[in-house]
Amino acid sequence: QVQLVESGGGLVQPGGSLRLSCAASRSIFSIDAMGWYRQAPGKERELVAAITRGGSTNYADSVKGRFTISRDNAKNTVYLQMNSLKPEDTAVYSCNAVTYSDYGDRHDYWGQGTQVTVSS
Repeated sequence: QVQLVESGGGLVQPGGSLRLSCAASRSIFSIDAMGWYRQAPGKERELVAAITRGGSTNYADSVKGRFTISRDNAKNTVYLQMNSLKPEDTAVYSCNAVTYSDYGDRHDYWGQGTQVTVSS
């Protein structure tokens, strides 16, 4: 089991920045991958950014060059630094953790979600 607690959402003007945090209940070295998803009203949930246990990262095309995912192993925390925010970035952002069993079964864990609103 992994519990995830997010923080850092809020209201920001276009062009501004926010940093989201996701604290895991156990060592992130024991988690195969962690990521951030978002869901805007009327839209499907989409992967924003992810980082694997080995440190590889990937990003949605829409956020490349603006968002950065990183982690602090000592704090068991993953961050999403969001710069140059646009109104279309407005969504509920959720932290995700993925583990695989010895048999290859995938388990997904989710945080409670945090609202990010980009508006003037």
